Amino acid sequence: MQAMRKFFRPAWSSAERLEGNTVLITGANTGIGKETAIDLAKRGARVVMACRDMERAQAAAKEVVDSSGSENVVCMKLDLADSKSIKEFAEAFTAGESKLNILINNAGVMVCPFGKTADGFEMQIGVNHMGHFLLTYLLLDLIKRSAPARIITVSSMAHSWGSINLDDINSEKSYDKQKAYSQSKLANVLFSRSLAKRLEGTGVTTYSLHPGVVQTDLWRHLSSSQQVLMKIAKPFTKNSVQGAQTTIYCAVEPSLEKETGGYYSDSAAASCSAKGRDDDLAQKLWELSCKMLSITWE
Repeated sequence: MQAMRKFFRPAWSSAERLEGNTVLITGANTGIGKETAIDLAKRGARVVMACRDMERAQAAAKEVVDSSGSENVVCMKLDLADSKSIKEFAEAFTAGESKLNILINNAGVMVCPFGKTADGFEMQIGVNHMGHFLLTYLLLDLIKRSAPARIITVSSMAHSWGSINLDDINSEKSYDKQKAYSQSKLANVLFSRSLAKRLEGTGVTTYSLHPGVVQTDLWRHLSSSQQVLMKIAKPFTKNSVQGAQTTIYCAVEPSLEKETGGYYSDSAAASCSAKGRDDDLAQKLWELSCKMLSITWE
């Protein structure tokens, strides 16, 4: 237990309320996304759970309602691996919701076998970065009108091991599932950093974060040897409730109102990698993302 106390910082907690706020969480039907939904619903927010599998989403929404005691929870279909689905979702959301105070880009895929999205992107960069990039772009006017507002993107410490291959962003020349995952998580950090600069003065702030090493369904694509290592390390990993805390911190902590573009871990400001602070690389990734998504976003 002494080792465990040293490994994790003391638990963060806050009584902050969110009545009158609308929150959108991608991938909210499982893991830290669902725990985040439960917590923010308990605080009085209207919670929109954006999920690919509506059957699982409806079951998860019932859990969120039962656990939070709030009926102000809805599900909407969103497939981040398909730009058509993202556009349909954004159109429906902006038509049905009058505001969006907190956008949590939480959904993701991890170290999966090589595959492509409906738009031809490698699956990890496509879902983890491109999908959320497009979603944020399409919702940004509503978010600005809802200011003060926050945009939170769940990254990972794996960003530290990543690099952005601007000449082969889709890993078509060679594919290493761990390198592709790290690239997508570095892209999350760079996106949040770039977005912060573009939103200065709007009342919209951005944050990226490492949730911790969390016991999650995302482990299913790990190799058998990696699965063994994760089982050995389990006492030093977080469950979904613990893993959600930094996301919740970035969503509700009042002291962050004037902070933007930073990286967080264990419910506190943290240092990201040098590449995660590379503004030139961030700009090149931004321009490439816009080109690949056929959008104009200065």
